[in-house]
Amino acid sequence: MKLIDTKDAVGHVLCHDLTRIVPGESKDAQFRKGHIVTKDDIPMLLSMGKDHLYVWEVDENTLHENEAADRLARLCESEHMRRGEVKEGKIELFATEDGVFTVDVARMDALNDLPDIMVASRYTNSPVKAGDKLAGTRIIPLLIDQRRIDEAEALMGSEPLMRLTPYRKGLKAGIVVTGNEVFHGRITDKFTPVVEKKLAALGVPLTQRRVSDDNTENIVKAIAEVRASGVDIVLCSGGMSVDPDDRTPAAIRDSGAEIVTYGAPVLPGAMFLLGYYADGVPVMGLPGCVMYSRASIFDIVLPRVVAGIRIARRDLTRLGNGGLCLQCEVCTYPNCGFGKE
Repeated sequence: MKLIDTKDAVGHVLCHDLTRIVPGESKDAQFRKGHIVTKDDIPMLLSMGKDHLYVWEVDENTLHENEAADRLARLCESEHMRRGEVKEGKIELFATEDGVFTVDVARMDALNDLPDIMVASRYTNSPVKAGDKLAGTRIIPLLIDQRRIDEAEALMGSEPLMRLTPYRKGLKAGIVVTGNEVFHGRITDKFTPVVEKKLAALGVPLTQRRVSDDNTENIVKAIAEVRASGVDIVLCSGGMSVDPDDRTPAAIRDSGAEIVTYGAPVLPGAMFLLGYYADGVPVMGLPGCVMYSRASIFDIVLPRVVAGIRIARRDLTRLGNGGLCLQCEVCTYPNCGFGKE
């Protein structure tokens, strides 16, 4: 740092807080450490008795924390995000749409491995609402060698580190409820109301419903009828275990779907099935836990499906780390670790 005349301080960075005292009214920092002095600041500084100031020695190879945060934020942000105001060298990103927030975790890890740089975000694949905070970025010191930021930019390339995929509008879903017990009226269908509520929360109406017994051919026929109605998401409830009467997985396969996975390392939800038809319409086989568990595999997968994010088997097998719901007495999902990668 160096000592300079206050009248020559415009554009320089303060090394420490400067307190202003107004007798009987206030005593607080008028200027904070890291503040860049402007022309309008000079009269106030002189009125505070500051004829000289200690400032950081900045050259063309040094960036202030605000400038560095701006360049780091550019590496992270993409469409459907907005910035907050830079504050104490930090810039935060916020969602402008409801949707699914994703992070290239490997690249973010590489970025955070660079000294004096930090980026923090929500978990990747988090469902978010417009206005939600997504990420924040800053450098650790007040000033940083510009070459460090140049290195970060070269490492990240032109592809944004983070994305927000909005939920698709105008989708419709259909459900095939399976099981002799429901078909023959022995019990009431309690599956459909639960599924309908979860769909509605993401703006998707349930427009088709069929009930089938446990005959494989009849389930296939019911799926075909639901598909023919033009729905964008097909759901099949019940009959997903290994019991001899549970024929739903076989029926989904026979209906023409390409199965991504039958089974997932998630509890509740191990017997979940996901597949896609040739036209891209997804089909999900929902195990019984979806009906009674506050959060399950269905809650993890459904937002991505509604956003139109194609899910591969690897996306589901990675859920094991964090895939155990702790069945908390007061459920805070999705604001917890369940389903987070």
